Amino acid sequence: MFGLFRKRSPIEEMKQRHRRLEEQAFALSRTDRKASDALTAEAHALWKEIEALMEQEKSGNSEGK
Repeated sequence: MFGLFRKRSPIEEMKQRHRRLEEQAFALSRTDRKASDALTAEAHALWKEIEALMEQEKSGNSEGK
């Protein structure tokens, strides 16, 4: 319950946005394949950004030790 007011990290926000894009793409996959493919590509590009940020965060934490 108290997590409701917790500030999300940028990575968590990006993951949530990625999940929404994937859900929208799946919903469109039966009716508008072109739009579904565009959303899937956008979600894929966003996931690459998330991976890069996670890698930076991981390497940044190991440098500080």
